[in-house]
Amino acid sequence: MSDRSIQYGASEADAEHYQDLVKRYGSPLLVVYRDRLLAQYALLCKQLPGVTHYYAIKAFPYEAVLKILADAGASFDVASAGEIDMLRRLYISGRRTIHTHPIKKSIEIRAALRGGSTTFVVDNIEELRKLLPYRHRVGVLLRVSFRSTTARVDLSRKFGCAPEQVSDIVREAALLGANIRGLSFHVGSQSLTPDAHVDAIRRCASLIGDIEEATGRPMNVLDIGGGFPVDYARTGIDYDAWFEPIRETLSGALPDYVDVIAEPGRFLVAPAATSIATVAGKARRGDFQWYYLDDGVYGCYSGQLFDHTTYPLQILNDSPEREPSILAGPTCDSIDVIAENIELPQLREGDLVIGHMMGAYTYATAATRFNSLSGAQIVVI
Repeated sequence: MSDRSIQYGASEADAEHYQDLVKRYGSPLLVVYRDRLLAQYALLCKQLPGVTHYYAIKAFPYEAVLKILADAGASFDVASAGEIDMLRRLYISGRRTIHTHPIKKSIEIRAALRGGSTTFVVDNIEELRKLLPYRHRVGVLLRVSFRSTTARVDLSRKFGCAPEQVSDIVREAALLGANIRGLSFHVGSQSLTPDAHVDAIRRCASLIGDIEEATGRPMNVLDIGGGFPVDYARTGIDYDAWFEPIRETLSGALPDYVDVIAEPGRFLVAPAATSIATVAGKARRGDFQWYYLDDGVYGCYSGQLFDHTTYPLQILNDSPEREPSILAGPTCDSIDVIAENIELPQLREGDLVIGHMMGAYTYATAATRFNSLSGAQIVVI
């Protein structure tokens, strides 16, 4: 059987809430709860006091989400002209951004500068050269690669220089007339333990000290990336315990003049969104009862392919009589299957299937419009 978290049944109030949303807006839906989003932001600020958080827009690039976070005081991690345009439409200053894509077209750099971005991330000298015409307008962070064996997605394979390259790159940058203000890293997405963050912070602190000793020029920024975990398995995460080693390392390893920033994406938005899909049809095939929903892996469940994530499901029916079942999406593609070999009660056409923890990398990657299906409507509550 699948190890996916499945909840059977719901309170009367919750069931009515989901049903009322479908009556009002139709199905499928992706519902963003403002209070959950703000609660996650408050939790992260509590766990990492003194750290400035730049929300990674790519996790859920939706203007209402950006507005909620901006009003709460968040800054923004941008990686494209399109993301900068979203902020401009909301009258959010580019001064509240860092441009974190290590490899950029020159046209993207100019668009970011027009949008007000002044801090850019690079991971090699060739990228730094692209910024030389604007050296007096920008600050540069050098991304360092620290591989993590516990992260779900290894983001240090594709980007980041090796730690032993840092001194040479900083020295060459100085010869070119560019100043590298600090270091940046991202140990990977959905880190299971804080160990990789702790190790990367310590090694960056050592590099910062070595560079200051060698050049007499201190670095004053450390970007610790994101990757903080959320509880897709619903087993419970003790965040006080998880973040404590990171807090202790930041306070003990870095000089007081180093500003620490982070790039949270998933941690903020994953718990804030819930999907609602409707059973459109059913069929008995071999040993399994198939249920076909109006949402699938070409829609909100796209993160199962692109983000390697298994979302917790909720079936409003709590009948103890269950059978091996399969949940499939609405397209004609055979890969459009949400969950296989799961135990479900008998469902009827029109029944609802709820997906939880679905804010991160769902709407963001549900853009294929395969079979010309329109996809889920987003509702912000």
